[in-house]
Amino acid sequence: MHTKSRYTVYANNVRLGVLDVGSNTVHMVVVDAKQGGQPSPMSDWKTTLKLVEYLDSDGALSGKGVRKLTNFIEEAKDVAEKLGCEEIMPFATSAVRSASNADDVLDHVERETGVRLEILSGTDEARLTFLAVRRWYGWSAGRIINLDIGGGSLEMSCGTQEEPDAAFSLDLGAARLTHNWFDSDPPSRKTINLLRDFIDAELDEPAKALRAYGPKWRAAATSKTFRTLARLTGAAPSSAGMYVQRELTAAGLRQLIAFISRMTAADRAELEGVSSNRSHQIVAGALVAEAAMRALELERIEICPWALREGVILRRLEQGVSPQTTRPKGRGGNKE
Repeated sequence: MHTKSRYTVYANNVRLGVLDVGSNTVHMVVVDAKQGGQPSPMSDWKTTLKLVEYLDSDGALSGKGVRKLTNFIEEAKDVAEKLGCEEIMPFATSAVRSASNADDVLDHVERETGVRLEILSGTDEARLTFLAVRRWYGWSAGRIINLDIGGGSLEMSCGTQEEPDAAFSLDLGAARLTHNWFDSDPPSRKTINLLRDFIDAELDEPAKALRAYGPKWRAAATSKTFRTLARLTGAAPSSAGMYVQRELTAAGLRQLIAFISRMTAADRAELEGVSSNRSHQIVAGALVAEAAMRALELERIEICPWALREGVILRRLEQGVSPQTTRPKGRGGNKE
C-alpha cells in the first residue's frame, strides 16, 4: 500500500475523502481543502449499515456484518477514486471499537479492499469533534460544552482552547440503547423509566467532572440525532442551509419525548425531518439528549453543523498527517 509522506503540508487545494464507519452508516465525504481555509464539500455518499445490530452475544461483529461492511467500504473507495481523491482518511468509531473481534475485522477489510481502518478511541472522537466546534464558533465563544450522540456512543467535552479540558465517551448511543433496551414498538413506559435511570447513573460522574471546569459560555451539540431533535422542535430544515442558527431547548425536548415515545417507529418516520432509517432509535436518542442537558444544567443548546469528520480534516491539514493516509487505487491495495 502506497503511503504519502507523514509531513506533507498543503499550500494549495487537495481533494480528500473522509471515510467514516459509524454505528449507523458508512459515510464517505469528499472535500477540497487547504491549510487555513474552510473545507469545501464536493460529494456526500453514505449507506445505512447499523453495525450495532450485528454484534452477537459475545460482542463480536458477525460474519454477515463483516461482509456488508467490506462491501460498503469497497463502494466508498470506488466513489473516492472516481472523484479524483488524492487521499482517503478511513476511520471507525463505536461499533467497531467495541467489537471483541475488532482486529480480525480490520485485517479482513484491509485484505479485501486495501483500506486499513483506524479505530478512533472514544476520547479522540470527542477531541476531534470539539476541535471542529471550536473552529466553527471561534475564540469568542469562550468555554464551550459540546455533546454528540452517535449510534453507539455519546461524546461529551468542554474547554476554552482547541484541545478540550475534558473529554468523555460513554456507551449511550441511540442505536445501541435501542437494540439493548427496547423490545416493543413503541417502548413501554416502564422500559423508558428504567432506561432514564440507567442513563442518569452513567452520566453522573462525567457531568460532575465537566461542570467542575466552570460555567460554559456556549453549549453546542453535533450529530444527526441532535439535528433531528432540533428539527422536530421547530428548528429550520436542512434545506435552509448550514449557516442558519438552530437550537434545541430542554423544555421543547421534554414535550417532544412525551409525544414521540407513544408513537410507533412507522408513525415517527412520517414526521418531517425523521428518516425511516433512524425513526426506531430517535426515542433513545432523545432520552440521552434530555438527560445530558439536565445533568449539565443546560436549558438550551446550539446545533453546530461541523462535527467529527470536519475535525479529522482540520487535524489532517494542521499536522500533515491523517489517522491513515491511503491512495484510493484498485481492489486489494497498491502494489509496490
